[in-house]
Parts: sequence; structure tokens; C-alpha cells
Amino acid sequence: MTTIDRATHELEKTFGGRLHLAGSEGFEERAAVTFAGPARTPAAVVRPVDAGEVAAALAVAAEHGLPVAVRAGGHSYARHSVVDGGLVLDLRLMDAVTIDPGTGVGTAQGGVLAGAYTDAAAAYGLASPFGDTGSVGIAGLVLGGGIGFLGRRDGLTVDNLLAAEVVLADGTQVRADAEEHPELFWALRGGGGNFGVVTKLELRLRETPVVTGGMLVLAATPAVVAGALAAASSAPDELSGMINVMKAPPMPFFPPEVHGTPVVMMILCHSGAPADGEAAIAPFRALGTPVADTVAQQPYPALFAGGGPQLAGMFAETRTGFVDLPDEEWAATALGRVLENVPASTVLNLRTMGGAIGRVASDATAFAHRGYGHMLTIASMWPDPAAAASARAWLGGTARDLGLGDAGYVNFMSGAERANVRAAYPEAVLARLARVKGDYDPANVFRSNHNVLPG
Repeated sequence: MTTIDRATHELEKTFGGRLHLAGSEGFEERAAVTFAGPARTPAAVVRPVDAGEVAAALAVAAEHGLPVAVRAGGHSYARHSVVDGGLVLDLRLMDAVTIDPGTGVGTAQGGVLAGAYTDAAAAYGLASPFGDTGSVGIAGLVLGGGIGFLGRRDGLTVDNLLAAEVVLADGTQVRADAEEHPELFWALRGGGGNFGVVTKLELRLRETPVVTGGMLVLAATPAVVAGALAAASSAPDELSGMINVMKAPPMPFFPPEVHGTPVVMMILCHSGAPADGEAAIAPFRALGTPVADTVAQQPYPALFAGGGPQLAGMFAETRTGFVDLPDEEWAATALGRVLENVPASTVLNLRTMGGAIGRVASDATAFAHRGYGHMLTIASMWPDPAAAASARAWLGGTARDLGLGDAGYVNFMSGAERANVRAAYPEAVLARLARVKGDYDPANVFRSNHNVLPG
């Protein structure tokens, strides 16, 4: 009997029909993740329904020497949600959400997606800050940081995490918060999936009954790009969003003559008083005649509608880092790179920081990059593997020309080399993470991530 046969025998006792083996019916769907990449075929996928079953799966993996990966939304650019020849814990059946308007706390199991939680909270006129895509798993998001439509008002998702329940490598189930396991709680807020399987999260809620938000698209010039970034930096804290510099895709909301031309696509969200929303958006509209404008008062969950599924099967790589306040010269360089003829879809995605994000001390969480003006992600996506070399050359040249520094955002990294880990965490933060890793996962069981080695 082979190792996987012995492991299968043990797993069947707990999971029955919720165990999916390579080559079996339904396996491909259970093992699939959002982005394509080098072949990684797990030996098995299990779908636990509670923390006890997570612990049982980890025990079998340890006994038989199987590497482990954890999957919720499956959006990792580095494809950490799948592991070759190992065991994937697919948490998507752990999808319960409880919203308590009395305490202002939302509770979510480890497989909950951002859109589902946001819909549940919106029923009470409340929200917790996530990113920008409803199909992202919130556990993975919060473990890396979480920057989205409420960031400048409420901070990163990690700043709103109140507690987490975690299954450790030895099967122990612990609660981590400011009082219990405080060092683990610190590490979970930005340190990735290095320390255990998060099976439950408690998140702060804030009243968000309606927002003034949507998409505003302008023809791109250096003045428009620089002006949009300046407007975002000087906006009230209630206004957050992202600014994409890209070629207009052939989408129905763009006139045909705009397709393939450079545009600034802004997704804006003002989460303050509705009466103040239009005034906050006005500086962006003043930059030019809109190509498209869907900004209006609407329920907050509307901003999460769509996005994500159309990326399935695409190869994707990124370069990510931070910039302060780019000027028109920088913007001209950015536009030049976007206009290059590359056999891939390319985009420069900028998310304005500051506000509540910048008021948190840099050592308060494992996400330490607090003092920058904007987070920049340079992304390239392509369906044809033959385009990889050209896309990577474009990524490297663009990162160089735009002055992307050594710091980076772990959730948007497509590489998983030691250099990426060092970019994600300043030296002192990485040393502290290594000590926590040594305390909670000394055998480095959880290494399908941007891996922090035990210290």
C-alpha cells in the first residue's frame, strides 16, 4: 500500500464523500484555483466542516508526510492554495457568517468569501473593510493585510481583526487576540498563512448603509494620472478606492473607438455622509470628460458585484511595492509602459494609503508598510503560455522605470522566493515573525505561503 493509499484510508474515516482524490470525479473543480501556472496536482482535497476536522486532516498529513495547502477563495497570485502531491484543505464548506449589530462584531468561518460577508453585514447597514473582489476568501485577505474601499476610513482589514481561532500544526485549537496568544495575534495580522489554519475570525463592523461610489473612467494623459493620484491623496478619509492605468478593454461600457486606448479607470468609494459624497468625487470628475461614469449613491455591496471569475485560467504575474506622490514625469513614463505592445493584458493598479491606514504604528501588526502614499501593483495576465517571456520582461522593465522599491505587499506577490519574503517584511518584523513561527510551527508544516522560516 502506497503512502497516499494509507493516508486515503485514514481520511475516508473522517471525510467520506468530502474526500476527493486525484483523477476522481469532482477533483478538478475542488483543486482549481483562480490563476493558471506551473502544474501542481494535489494528491487529495478534503472539505472540512469544522475545526475538529481540520485538526484530523493535519494529523493524517503529518503521519504520512504530506505537504499541506489551505484554500478558501483561491485567489493567491503565487497559487499557494494548491500544493503538488500533497493535501489541500478546502475550507469553502466552513462558510457561516454571524452579524451582531449590538456589539458591532462580525464572525466568519475560515471559508467565507468577502462578498457573502459584505452582503450579510449590509442587511444591518454595517460593513467591515476588505479588498475589492467579492470572490476573495477573507481569511487569506486578512492574513496578508487587506486594502480596499474602506481603508482610509477604517484602516486595513488586519486593523479591524479582533480575534481569530486557529488550528495549529499539532492539532491544538487556540484563540488569538490582544489578551490570549498576543504574539500569534500580532503575527496573523499580515504574516500570512505561516502559523496555522484560521477557522474563525471576529471583525469590527461600522455603519455603512450607503456609499457614493462606482467607476469613473477618463482618457489618460500624464496630467490626468498625476491629478487623480493627487486628488486621492488629498481626499477626506471617507474616500478610498483604486486608480488603474491601462488600455481600455473591449467592454460594452466603452465606446468602440476607446478600445485599446489608454484610460484611467478609477473605482471610488465615499463612505461618509451621502450629502458629502458628490463634493468628495468632484475633484476627480474635474480632471476631464468621463468616458464612463457610474458613480452614484448605492448600497456598499454593489461595489463587489462582478470581478474575479473572468480571470480563471489566466496566467498572472505581478510586481508590487509602494510609491509616494508621483508627478507628471512619472505618469508619462507609466503611460509609455502601458502603451507598449505586449501579448498580454497589463495594468498599473494604485491604491491610495494614508488616512486610518497611516495612523497605525508600523510595529502594531506584521503589515509594517504604513508610511507610503500609494500601493502600486504592476500586473500582467495572459491566456497563452507562450506570452510568458514577453510579459515578464515588461513587468521587470516597468518596475525598474517606475522606481518600485524593495518593499512589497504580500497579498499581491506572484513570486515566493526569499527575496519576496524579505520585501514583504522589514528586517525587524521578519525576525519577530520567525520567533513566532518557531513557537507555533517549528517544523514548518505551513509552508505553502510566503514562507517565514522558524527562528
